Amino acid sequence: MSTEKVANRLVELCRKGDFETAMQELYSPEIVSIEPEGSQAPNAEGIQQVIEKAKHFADSVEEFHKNEVSDPVIAEDFFSVQMKMDVTFKGVGRTQMEEICVYGVKDGKITYEQFFYTPAPVNAG
Repeated sequence: MSTEKVANRLVELCRKGDFETAMQELYSPEIVSIEPEGSQAPNAEGIQQVIEKAKHFADSVEEFHKNEVSDPVIAEDFFSVQMKMDVTFKGVGRTQMEEICVYGVKDGKITYEQFFYTPAPVNAG
């Protein structure tokens, strides 16, 4: 599958909120997932760690109000999308999130993802 086809399929699934199918169908077993410095989300290596990271995020959500995903911008073996979410987190409240997501593709599978966003400050309590 070409980078363009992978990108378009990822966008299609993410717009539906079907992140699990996206990972199972499009991610390489050797996927590397990078979060910004200061994020509470961990980096992950390998499909199992990436799935666990996504499950942890999903479990922290009380309600998704809105999910927007831009069309992909493609350059050779890479593509990026902008994602915006309006979500209520358990114990935190409603939050607007916006990020740029960059993906690397090799042999028709996503082998690399990196997220760019401003992490929320940690509550000092």
